[in-house]
Amino acid sequence: MHLPTHSLRLSTALAAALALAGSIQTASAAEGEKSFEVYGFAQLDYTQDFGRVNPDWEDALRPSRIGIDEEQYGDDGQSSFSVKQSRLGVKATVPTAKGDINTKFEFDMFGVGDDAGQTTIRLRHAYGEFGQFLAGQTNSLFMDGDIFPNTVEYWGPTGMVFLRNPQIRWTPVKGANNFAVAIENPSNDIDSGQFREVADFPGAQGDQEWPDLTGQFRHDADWGHAQIAGILRWVGTEVIGDTAAPGDPEDLGVVYDDNDTGWGINLTTAINVFERDAIRFGYVFGEGIASYMNDGGMDAGPNQGLLPDGSLPGGTKIEAVELTGLSLYYDRWWSDQWSSSAGYSYTEVDNTAGQTGDTYEKGQYASANLLYYPVENVLVGAEVIWGELSVKDGRDNDATRIQITFKYNFSAKL
Repeated sequence: MHLPTHSLRLSTALAAALALAGSIQTASAAEGEKSFEVYGFAQLDYTQDFGRVNPDWEDALRPSRIGIDEEQYGDDGQSSFSVKQSRLGVKATVPTAKGDINTKFEFDMFGVGDDAGQTTIRLRHAYGEFGQFLAGQTNSLFMDGDIFPNTVEYWGPTGMVFLRNPQIRWTPVKGANNFAVAIENPSNDIDSGQFREVADFPGAQGDQEWPDLTGQFRHDADWGHAQIAGILRWVGTEVIGDTAAPGDPEDLGVVYDDNDTGWGINLTTAINVFERDAIRFGYVFGEGIASYMNDGGMDAGPNQGLLPDGSLPGGTKIEAVELTGLSLYYDRWWSDQWSSSAGYSYTEVDNTAGQTGDTYEKGQYASANLLYYPVENVLVGAEVIWGELSVKDGRDNDATRIQITFKYNFSAKL
């Protein structure tokens, strides 16, 4: 019998979790004071679209995946059922003579990249932490996960920094004031722009010569928290083409390479209101940071377009794209069993002269919900979500959907 690919992946992940549990229990017998927890939730989302989005992204409303033409993905609404948000994780603590070793491994079922649109295993976190150092994949230091609102739609507000990234992190200051720096995995989204219209143009690819450098300072208090984070990165590109002289056999090599400096500042806060409510706010600005955003834009593009005769101009440089993002949400608890979240977010970029007219320029996102908790660890909710995509040549299109969610949490400590 042949199991489906996603079943094999799930079996592998469960086997890894059980193996980790066994190693922790073995260590526990020797050391004592260990902890191991399995946690997660099973979630079903029913969505009813009143327009159409990219079929590979029908389980999330990302403005960048809205068709810019009215009927690009069809002329009727679409309904879908998904368990892709379902999650499984394990975390463990092992004391040593020099401090605790903390590890975490977590995944969900939301396929992206080559697996976009599929229900398949996707790694969220995989890291270890000892003393002041962390190594592995987790939230970028440029991000503030605590401003993510209490929504049920998977992808969430477009205008906030959101990226889980492999990294090496140093946190020399911990406590009410927290300071950390990290080097993180670089990943450049480069737009070839108008050059794609040239028949023999081979295309550009990202050139990541150096890791991204991130830093974060955070202050926690009874009223909430405030955080400032920064990033400095190499945004590079290279074009692979035929470097041979006319008449000679093809010889592939780098025919063009260039780079620019990317940087960004992310200001965030969560302010406690009344007993349980919270205002969550984020503002981000920079150049060449689109790949760190929850949605929208490219890191860099050519600084000039094609000549009037359609030929490639000389002296073209790569230019980091300027970006601004904002997110503002209010989380409200009506009682122990009822809550709501409502807010608005946007990402806007200043496209380069060489990017095409259908390039992402602005994405807007708004949502409001009503959530019910009949018993502990069970959630039933309804949410209305709206998104709009605007592109460089002035066109725009929007989409609206309703999502109904059923969520069942679990946790077990061994």
